[in-house]
Amino acid sequence: MSSPTLLHIHTVILQLLLLSTFVLSHYNYNFSSSSSSPQSNWLPARATYYAASDPRDSVGGACGYGDLKKAGYGQATVGLSESLFERGQICGACFELRCVEDLRWCIPGTSIIVTVTNFCAPNYGFTPDGGGHCNPPNKHFVLPIEAFEKIAIWKAGNMPVQYRRIKCRKEGGIRFSMDGSSIFISVLISNVAGAGDVVSVKIKGSRTGWLPMGRNWGQNWHINAHLKGQPLSFEITSSDGLTVTSYNVAPKNWDFGQTFEGKQFES
Repeated sequence: MSSPTLLHIHTVILQLLLLSTFVLSHYNYNFSSSSSSPQSNWLPARATYYAASDPRDSVGGACGYGDLKKAGYGQATVGLSESLFERGQICGACFELRCVEDLRWCIPGTSIIVTVTNFCAPNYGFTPDGGGHCNPPNKHFVLPIEAFEKIAIWKAGNMPVQYRRIKCRKEGGIRFSMDGSSIFISVLISNVAGAGDVVSVKIKGSRTGWLPMGRNWGQNWHINAHLKGQPLSFEITSSDGLTVTSYNVAPKNWDFGQTFEGKQFES
């Protein structure tokens, strides 16, 4: 058999380079250098679980979503340690978790996708490598037992896991739940797809320009303005820098206690 020609060798090398470029572009989906951007690489952490004393209880959380089942999050939720929680800005973000390093307790080949709805407070009465699971600098996830058992046997307790930030996929549009009284308006923003978390909000009445809202806590945003009797529009910006605008989401006869649905980010 004759030796391959120099032209043939160059052709093969070029094909391999093109193939490697395609593979990298297909699997790497970091949106920006921001720590809150979705990531393709798996990072180490640990996870524990909690069980409600009564399965009928409505378990809310530090993000302000209230009844998680009614809000559409169900049991696929997670509380984050201080090193991950970002003082509530990360509320609504989605993570994929998988169990690692423990063949006795891990359920192999499984992972679970959860939405951030809660905060695991530090306990400085213990050291981070003792009972202070959520103390800095620990990266720790606290799951409902129903979610934990998707990736590990419940007897495992404090498990090593790997995690990565992913895009959120939600059914329907972004939800705006109205609260407050008189000229104080509080809006809970939930069911956010894409990056999942919200970094800025603007509101507009039919007789106003765009007014910036402040973060009250979690994903509750507030403003002091008289907007009753006006249809309301919202402009939402997520941590990846994308913005979605929903015009006239709430009709002019909107009232406190009502929830309205607007446009949605692509997931």
